[in-house]
Amino acid sequence: MTSGLFITFEGGEGAGKTTQIKRLAAALGNCVVTREPGGTPEAEALRNAFIENNGQNWPPEALVMLMFSARILHTQNLIMPARMNGQTVLCDRYTDSTRVYQGYAGGLSLEKIEAIKELAIGGFEPDITFVLDIDVETGLKRADKRGPGESTFEAKDMAFHERIRQGFLTIARENPKRCVVINASEDENTIAEKILNVVKLHWHNRGDGHHRQLDG
Repeated sequence: MTSGLFITFEGGEGAGKTTQIKRLAAALGNCVVTREPGGTPEAEALRNAFIENNGQNWPPEALVMLMFSARILHTQNLIMPARMNGQTVLCDRYTDSTRVYQGYAGGLSLEKIEAIKELAIGGFEPDITFVLDIDVETGLKRADKRGPGESTFEAKDMAFHERIRQGFLTIARENPKRCVVINASEDENTIAEKILNVVKLHWHNRGDGHHRQLDG
């Protein structure tokens, strides 16, 4: 059996990741939809510790340790088994968010983050990463309309959120084979179509036949 794809969605506040994950899951079928930090009961418990204690005030080193502790559990207990079972895994955030929030925006060196990643999950990376890019001000207005949520970062200043945006765009430029930047200011249907077309093309290039099911 061909292993399923591991697809991640990244972006700043209000980029529309949740909506597009739902759209892609509905189009593909046989998907596992998950999120980070979290995804398994143990990892969700670590997520709750972060949210309930307003983790934005933690030192970046503590945040990175927490994120990768949850990520080990998530990757080993959910992501890898689902892929081996032929299922596509759609994940709201993954390692790129740690690189951006604690690295580019939080000030922790990327070398330290990569060293912790290597210890935790080795060289494991998504097959496709969609970076939903949107103007910071527009994204924060969208996020504000959603009402109270779990994010501990929305209250940060504009400069912080601009570092977030530029961090994701830098990662995308440095990883063109994995990352696809999507203009998140476009309408929902247009974005969903672009994302689905990228996935179809990836399957076509793998030659495993999944794209034929979607086309037919």
